[in-house]
Amino acid sequence: MSIQITKQGIMDTLQDKGRYGFQHIGIPPCGYLDYLSAQLANVIVGNPKEAPIFELHFPASSFIFNEAHTICISGANFVPVLNDKSIALNTPIQVSKNDTLHFIQPLLGKTSYLSIKGNIDSIAWLNSKSDFSSHIKTNDQFNIIEWDGETKINSNKTEEEESQQYSIDKIQKHIFNSNEIRFIPGPQWNDLTNESILNILNQTFNTSLNSNRMGYTLKGPSLQLNEQKSYLSSAVTRGTMQLLPNGEVIVLMANHQTIGGYANIGQIILVDLPKLVQHKSDTPFRFSITNVETAQSEYKQMQKCFS
Repeated sequence: MSIQITKQGIMDTLQDKGRYGFQHIGIPPCGYLDYLSAQLANVIVGNPKEAPIFELHFPASSFIFNEAHTICISGANFVPVLNDKSIALNTPIQVSKNDTLHFIQPLLGKTSYLSIKGNIDSIAWLNSKSDFSSHIKTNDQFNIIEWDGETKINSNKTEEEESQQYSIDKIQKHIFNSNEIRFIPGPQWNDLTNESILNILNQTFNTSLNSNRMGYTLKGPSLQLNEQKSYLSSAVTRGTMQLLPNGEVIVLMANHQTIGGYANIGQIILVDLPKLVQHKSDTPFRFSITNVETAQSEYKQMQKCFS
């Protein structure tokens, strides 16, 4: 086997773009939490941007490489150490047989990605290799196989290196250097009290430690509806903002349920979800209202980083 897990982390998993098209039968899509960092790591090593990748949380798993590989680590900075030397993020790194990789300290962000050039050999289910109910464990082993057909190969041309560095800087600045998260008001937005609406728009929020791949619970001012209602269960997706009966907001993430009956007060735009994923619980942020046109335009602009 090409790679072995020598020490398991906290719910580290194998993820790809997710399994879409099955939510109508109750199957969560799963997939990357921070899709921008995951896609970036894949592109840097020359993989398709939506290739399977290891998603890591701190304390993260440790690895040993039984063959030479090219790797890249993006997203959160957990201070990756190859053998006894720290290595850079967002950079293709050559590893040799018997090299070891571990992570020693969470300096920035909450979710890191380890990409390995080639296709991680794992069983696909419904067109995806994304883990849902399992996670990688000590002594798990993985083979890395070649892609069918051609894949993008990183060029050594200076102008292409500069273009890639521009993309890296743009993505990093977007994810880590902003405290504003944009959302589109949901179908129950007008059911909120005026005070609650003002609190969402003017007060700060934090992510709770009670958060996971299914949903991020937010800490902030308690929100209330004008009157308590029972809502029909309706479709939800990643980024949906649900108001819980206790006044807290939960933002649905990659492993979300497919329908929900709590008040749907908003939808975080897709391009801003990685910001929420990487926000540490002690880092406050603010919400701001946007619209569908802006959400679509911002997503298209960010995806140009991978073309």
